[in-house]
Amino acid sequence: MQQFALIGAAGYVAPRHMRAIRDTGNQLALAHDVNDSVGILDSFAPQAAFFTDFECFQERARQLARQPGQALDWVSVCSPNHLHHAHIAAGLRLGANVICEKPLVPTPGLLDELVRVEQETGRRVFNILQLRQHAAILALRQQIAAAPQDRRWEVDLSYITARGAWYHQSWKGDARKSFGLATNIGVHFFDMLHFVFGALHSVHLHYSDAQRAAGFLEYERARVRWFLSIDARDLPPAVQGRQSTYRCIDIDGQPLEFSEGFADLHTESYRAILAGQGWGLEDARTCIEAVTTLRHASPVRAQAGELHPLAAPWVSGRR
Repeated sequence: MQQFALIGAAGYVAPRHMRAIRDTGNQLALAHDVNDSVGILDSFAPQAAFFTDFECFQERARQLARQPGQALDWVSVCSPNHLHHAHIAAGLRLGANVICEKPLVPTPGLLDELVRVEQETGRRVFNILQLRQHAAILALRQQIAAAPQDRRWEVDLSYITARGAWYHQSWKGDARKSFGLATNIGVHFFDMLHFVFGALHSVHLHYSDAQRAAGFLEYERARVRWFLSIDARDLPPAVQGRQSTYRCIDIDGQPLEFSEGFADLHTESYRAILAGQGWGLEDARTCIEAVTTLRHASPVRAQAGELHPLAAPWVSGRR
C-alpha cells in the first residue's frame, strides 16, 4: 500500500482520483483544497488529514516523512490549471512522484522547468491522458498503424460538452486561470490525435469565442478539422435533450462515436502509472505545443475543405 496526497480535493475531477487511489489498493493520507466542501472524502478516505492552508498541508507531509512507512509516495494534482506547475513542483520537492490532471502545464517552457525539477529531485511526473486508455481509441490506433504508411486520413473531431452560466463565473471561464477553452477542454483530444496519427505538422485557428473554438490540424497521417464547444445549441439534433456531451471522430466519412466508456479511465490510468507504464513529461509535449500555438493565434481564413461543418455558421455570422 502506497501513500498518496491529493491537491484539489474539492474539484469536479477529484472523486475520480480518490476512487483510483482506493481501487488500486493504496491509501489517501493527506488532502488539500482552499474550499472546505470536501465531504466526498468520507466516501473514499475518511481517515485522510485535510488542510485548507497549503503551508499546513506541506508541513504535515514533512511530518509524515519522519514516521516509518508514512512518507508520501505520490502526490495527485487536480487543482485549477494555473496552479498545476507550482503544485507539481511542490510535490516533487516533498520527495514524491506526481500524477497530474490535464493540462499538465500551459507552455513548453514550463514543461522544461518541470524536467529540471525532476532531475533535481530524482522523482517523476505523470500526466492523466485518459483517452490513451479508451478501448475505442486503442482500437483505432491499431487500425491506423496496420494501414499502409503512405495513407492519410481525413478526420473531423467534434466535442460538445454543455455547460451552464456557472462556467464563466468559475476559474474555468477565466482565461488567465484555465488558459482558454481550447486548452481546458481540448488538450487531451489534441493529445489523442497525436497518439493515433503521429507527429503534428501544422496548427490553424479558424474561430474562437467564449463558448467554442474551431480549426485545422495536420498530423503525419491525418488532416483534422476540429470543433469544441460548451454551448448546448451546438449538440447534434439527434442527441439534444437526451445527453449533454457528444464526442465523435469522423474518419474518411465513418463516424466513431465514443461518448461512452469513460467511467473507469482514471483508475486504468493509475494502474498503468503504478505498473511503470504511465505517460510522462515528454509524452505531453506535443499537445502542450498545440494549445500554446492556438492560445496565441489569430483566426485565419480556412482553406478549401479545412473548415469544420459545425463551425461554418459561426464563421459566416449566420449564428
